[in-house]
Amino acid sequence: MTGSATVPFEPMDPRILGQRLAEARRARGLTQEQVAQHLGCSRPTYLAMEKGERAARAGEIVKLAACFGRAVSDLVRPGEPMTELRPHLRAVAQRMKAGDEQELVAAIDELQRFAEDYRELEQITGAPLRQSYPAEVRLSTRVDVVEMAEGVSLQERRRLGLGDQPVIDLRRVLEWDVGLRVFFWPLPSAVAGMYAYSADVGCCILINRKHPPQRRRVSMLHEYGHLIVDRYKPGIDTLSAPGRRPANERFAEAFALAFLMPAGSVRQHFHDVVTTAGDFQVADLCRLSHFYFVSVEAMAIRLEQLALIPRGTWGAMKESRFSPGRAAALLELPPQTECDDPYPERYKFLAVQAFEQEKISQGRLARFLRCDPVTAREVVARCLTSSLLDDDGQQHGIQLEFQRSLLPEVP
Repeated sequence: MTGSATVPFEPMDPRILGQRLAEARRARGLTQEQVAQHLGCSRPTYLAMEKGERAARAGEIVKLAACFGRAVSDLVRPGEPMTELRPHLRAVAQRMKAGDEQELVAAIDELQRFAEDYRELEQITGAPLRQSYPAEVRLSTRVDVVEMAEGVSLQERRRLGLGDQPVIDLRRVLEWDVGLRVFFWPLPSAVAGMYAYSADVGCCILINRKHPPQRRRVSMLHEYGHLIVDRYKPGIDTLSAPGRRPANERFAEAFALAFLMPAGSVRQHFHDVVTTAGDFQVADLCRLSHFYFVSVEAMAIRLEQLALIPRGTWGAMKESRFSPGRAAALLELPPQTECDDPYPERYKFLAVQAFEQEKISQGRLARFLRCDPVTAREVVARCLTSSLLDDDGQQHGIQLEFQRSLLPEVP
């Protein structure tokens, strides 16, 4: 919401506000003259605001927020403005034919807001995100990028202490152990996700919330692959692209599959089935995909890559109108789900902590959580309460004491 001209604002450094105004104007594609006309002042007067030479009044800030399509709080939030992620991603979007361009541009704006909100929550709570990024990898025309991705994925799993078994709660691992900021938001169906990096917030990833969990897992790791080989090159990834993909895309694609389905582990499970049953059937493929929490298609492609089943197997299955959903039902495989909150777990915990410490209001909490105030309070209650079954099978709520220290008292 943009509020009214009578809304009180905290005193703010005109220089910082000016930087925010300039960034918001450029992101909106407006000239200083156009903004001045909207504000009802001369261009030199507005230019003085951007330069920080003249403090904007409360009513002017409200008008400017409306002009830029921003919330007032976005312009007056504390701290130095962060690097704009939007311009380069919008440039990429303009070159794409991803269907609903308006939805794509709106998602780019949301990624920027999520990143700014995340950093603000960290500043409020004094809890910066610990980043443990892998070393950058330079691709070479002399090395097969698929083989390189295989080796890098193995190194990453070892570095993170993941062994070679399936990683079920992948988003949480990428957030807490690597320091990625992974958000979910609706994107055009043909778009899998987008990636951007800046020095002040690190790696920010937006994944298509419309896609099933198995697809989102591949997309998260695909964007993670870009962090490794394209750290400073923002990008938007589609599900498929005509023609041969560039080396960086082939690396990211191979890295995602290798990370989710480590070669050694997959071979072991495949050979266990063949040794026990004397065969490897479609039902076994479905069970294996369920075990690794990937789609049947991804599992089949991985087995083809490892030369465990013939090339073209998945293509033949598609032509026969094979239905993974029907197969899962017939095999009685339990449904697999994952949290699809727009924001990551740590972001939610920081918002709840800031509210519990009375550092933000209920209204600001709701804005951070992208919901109404009633739902925001329900989120707080769920975060602060656990459940326990007693001997009679009755469920009781337990209030968690998040602020209780676990360290010994200092004598």
